[in-house]
Amino acid sequence: MSPLWIAVHLPLLPLEVFRPNWLDEAPAVVFERDRVAALTAPARALGVHEGMRRGGVQLLAPQAHLDERDILREQTTLQQAALALLQYTPQVTLAEEACILLEVGASLRLFGGIRALCRKIRVTIARMGLSATLSCAVTATGSWLLARYGYVRTLSHRSLQRRLDRLPVVLLTAARAHLEWLHGLGCRQLGQVQRLPRPGLQRRCGKEMLAMLDRAYGAAPEVHDWIVAPPTFQARVELPDRIDHTDILATYAQGLLAQLAGWLTAHQLAIKKLRLWLEHERGRQAVAPTELQVALSVPAWQEDHLHTLVKEKLARSSLPAPAIALGLAADELESQQAASEMLFPEPGGSAEDHQRLLELLVARLGADKVQQAAPRADHRPEIANRWCSVMQSPASLPASLTTDAARLPPRPLWLLAEPLPLRMQQHKPFYRSALEFTSPPERIEAGWWEGRPLTRDYFTARDASHAYYWIFRQWRGGEWSDEEPQWFLHGLFG
Repeated sequence: MSPLWIAVHLPLLPLEVFRPNWLDEAPAVVFERDRVAALTAPARALGVHEGMRRGGVQLLAPQAHLDERDILREQTTLQQAALALLQYTPQVTLAEEACILLEVGASLRLFGGIRALCRKIRVTIARMGLSATLSCAVTATGSWLLARYGYVRTLSHRSLQRRLDRLPVVLLTAARAHLEWLHGLGCRQLGQVQRLPRPGLQRRCGKEMLAMLDRAYGAAPEVHDWIVAPPTFQARVELPDRIDHTDILATYAQGLLAQLAGWLTAHQLAIKKLRLWLEHERGRQAVAPTELQVALSVPAWQEDHLHTLVKEKLARSSLPAPAIALGLAADELESQQAASEMLFPEPGGSAEDHQRLLELLVARLGADKVQQAAPRADHRPEIANRWCSVMQSPASLPASLTTDAARLPPRPLWLLAEPLPLRMQQHKPFYRSALEFTSPPERIEAGWWEGRPLTRDYFTARDASHAYYWIFRQWRGGEWSDEEPQWFLHGLFG
């Protein structure tokens, strides 16, 4: 399979790291060595530009937010974004100029083609709170150059060569030291540099520039240092302000969940339970962190599904104090299950879709509000079943009882919590009207091992309006006792 590369360029990374809400109307500027390194559109509208000194910025935009560039913090953000992109391919590497490279040749079929894959990558980058320019090419260096110039997709060597020929020389980092000399020769585009005599160009500019050009045009092999996911996952993000709205917290949780999805995919793992904690005020008025547990009935690793559950969990939670930081950790993990290879899938949605619906209901209503039936090995109807949370694994039914259940007479769908005593009228049980038997008796004798013997005869009966009921005759002191049996209503048929 031929290689195909996607370059994700983050041109405003310094600004986005320090001002996560940089798209608002307030001007913001990031300085490096007392000169402007990045700025927002409102700051540019006030006359600020790259390279301007601090004094000029303060004169033109006194209300602007000013921050100092932190290279280490930017590298951390790049590493986090690269970890999130591991959910699309295991071959991810970092490049110069705040760029991430992905080799996606083997991922196109899985994600529905290059356009669909680029859309998914854009969504993930946006959830990280970043903006990016994407490019696609058959070489890593070529896609890196195209991404820094603008969004371009090229899928062949011939079209890549044409596009690279028109790129400005300044994009080639190895040529910046010799830019004045190249411009003096009239070489302002890569294609013009390519036509220069190579021996003289190498003596004047060195081998690195020629090697970079060869890698971009596909004339030389490329070697990369791939991103390796850490052995364990725990991520944390500092919030830009004190936040007490859970919907805003869910937005910041998106970036953590994107990293978790990439980490899970890289290790071929699925998560069973994740832990979310919210940090509050520190110091003299410190408040203990708030911990939230999100349990999944079926292990999952998909970013969208995890975000839906966390969003519902946060919406149902109340905060004791405003949050200043948000953390996420993976507590219980399992190996990913292979995808179904059935030629004809089951109608009405897959079992995975059913489990996702249950997990969403649990996150929205609570685990105690969504229950499932758990059969017991007992013939007494009121004991033969219990209700437990869908997040629990019900006890398995013995094989003998399962076999007998197939031969049992019909059972009502609605079983009363307590049997309702019936009065007799003309020697027939009465409920709204006299009941007529429509089935032979079914004898149930049980409970002797508990010291509470029970003897019942169950019947299916109907009233005058043809509604069907499940009634039983209970013998007091045994069938051969002198006491009259008592009749009860126990269930209603649909």
